[in-house]
Amino acid sequence: MERFVDAAPSVRLWVEDRGATDLPPLLMIMGAQASGLGWPDELVDKLATRHHVIRYDHRDTGRSTWSFDQRPYPLTELAQDAVTVLDRLGIEQAHVVGMSLGGMLTQLLIADHPDRLLSATLIGTSALSTTPYVHPDGTRTSPEDLPGIAPQLLEMWARPVEDHGLEAELERRTEHWRALGGNQLPFDAEYARALELKIIEHTGHYATSTAHARADTSGMDRTEQLAQTSVPTLVISAPAEPVTPPPHAHHLAQAIRGARIVDIPGMGHALPRAVHTSLARAILNHTTKA
Repeated sequence: MERFVDAAPSVRLWVEDRGATDLPPLLMIMGAQASGLGWPDELVDKLATRHHVIRYDHRDTGRSTWSFDQRPYPLTELAQDAVTVLDRLGIEQAHVVGMSLGGMLTQLLIADHPDRLLSATLIGTSALSTTPYVHPDGTRTSPEDLPGIAPQLLEMWARPVEDHGLEAELERRTEHWRALGGNQLPFDAEYARALELKIIEHTGHYATSTAHARADTSGMDRTEQLAQTSVPTLVISAPAEPVTPPPHAHHLAQAIRGARIVDIPGMGHALPRAVHTSLARAILNHTTKA
């Protein structure tokens, strides 16, 4: 079912839910500038066999209100939007899965709203923690000294996005997914293009929002809260990850009390068909045990 919920004055969020409503709820939070349709239907449907799955468009994505230029907001407000989605659907507690920026927002929920989470799963994200990473040999590295974003992606992100028509935009987005996917799995350009075409049709235009890149990032450190949490947390380790490359996932698992880590072979910062089964299995195993 699709619906709109009011998140703030003059801000409405597009929300979709799948699966039987008497199943345990699972909220999926996508990354920056990404519509909720960034969670592929095939993956959502696998999870909906055992969950009431909810995905939604962030502000300034998809069919939700594009409001940043009129009313700038901090990234922390996007975490409150996730809570609001649960409130509007009458859901007291949910399993939460977050990817990229969505993984950061999920960490804010772990820290600030632990009573609303049955479990958390974090994908392709870095820790909101100043705790050093402890290597297997016992040496320590501060978070700011861990490996950074792949130069190819930084170069792509630095280019201005110009309007050369729909086909050119689809090609640009497809090549972006090629870079995000890493170099360990074959790239399915047709699949990536079809996903982006669906997102564009859902949104109603192909303009690219930069709101989340411009939003205030202050006030996001949650070192102490993450180290003391009792929320069952799963961290997905993606060996081909170009945005938060190894060992970011292991650092994240160290920073969050009691977190488990599962490796998805070949995975990068994307959700191609090749990882749907193993990723869904990892998430469902986690939510079942939580």
